[in-house]
Amino acid sequence: MVGYCPICGKPVYFGEKKRSLGRDYHPLCLKCQKCNRQLTAGQHAEYDEKPYCSHCYLKMFGPRGTACLTRTYTHIEKE
Repeated sequence: MVGYCPICGKPVYFGEKKRSLGRDYHPLCLKCQKCNRQLTAGQHAEYDEKPYCSHCYLKMFGPRGTACLTRTYTHIEKE
């Protein structure tokens, strides 16, 4: 049975598929949607059914403060 690539929508044949997170991708289609870095099957994050590298995923969708880890904050004391 031939699956379809969720990125380009074209058929993905057995000899060329990269299976990751339950979907079949073409090797060139499995890349970060933000920075276009090639991704390894199973070693990436997904948001809204689109693959992202870990760095871009944390920067865009992670908790606030993970994008810039060098920023310093001052503590404000309460009375």
